[in-house]
Amino acid sequence: PVEEIEAIKPDGVPRVALVGRPNVGKSTLFNRLVGAERSVVHDMPGTTRDAIDTLVETPEGPLVFIDTAGMRRRSKIDDSTEYYSLVRAVKAIDGADIAMLIIDATVGVTSQDQRLAERIDVAGCPILVVLNKWELLESEDRRSVEADLARMLYFIDDAPVLKLSALTGMGVHKLRPVLQETIEQYHRKIPTRDVNRIIAEAQQKQPAGGGARVLFAVQGSNDPPTFTLFVNRELPQPYIRYLERSIREAFQFGSTPLKMRVRKKGD
Repeated sequence: PVEEIEAIKPDGVPRVALVGRPNVGKSTLFNRLVGAERSVVHDMPGTTRDAIDTLVETPEGPLVFIDTAGMRRRSKIDDSTEYYSLVRAVKAIDGADIAMLIIDATVGVTSQDQRLAERIDVAGCPILVVLNKWELLESEDRRSVEADLARMLYFIDDAPVLKLSALTGMGVHKLRPVLQETIEQYHRKIPTRDVNRIIAEAQQKQPAGGGARVLFAVQGSNDPPTFTLFVNRELPQPYIRYLERSIREAFQFGSTPLKMRVRKKGD
């Protein structure tokens, strides 16, 4: 069953925002995911002007899919309707548990795709990259798109990448399992004893130097997972990143953004 909802945020139901430039196939993919023709798609940019929230019951549990209007650069927005569509899309990213960045593989990775990925990254939202219209590419073009992806979106290199066709349905069945796994990582809560065990092992393997140490660590919150390190003195940034990597690998956080907070003893 599919139920259209307006700006409703059901408690505990993960929200998935579909974002991308105009005309990359967001609404076609949205319709395929929700199993209903919820938004009219014409082959012209800017047709879907407002975000549509749709609650979908899946075998793994309910999901809210948010189909946002195609996001253009501000300089190209010349009317207020389009501007508010962009504002709504940015709000959708900020309120989502995961964002699917949909890229038209036949066009390749553009600077606008790069800016959208940066915006999602800043929001602390897990990201899933979808290369749509993949079936239309020859082998050489596919290699070129993969190289551009690695070069332009290097800052989200942990993000899952799915190659599919929203139009034919090729590969779409792989989406929901990846979404569910990513959402589970975003909500994951690690027991304090396990966090401290991993931090202790990491420090033993590679001490921070200068007598700096983490005395105690705790996961204060999730959505995204946030860890607080109580230290005896300032830790260098590279060392904090090392501890973050240790936590990520030990608890299989995948591409989920982690927040690391450092508190000095006595603060």
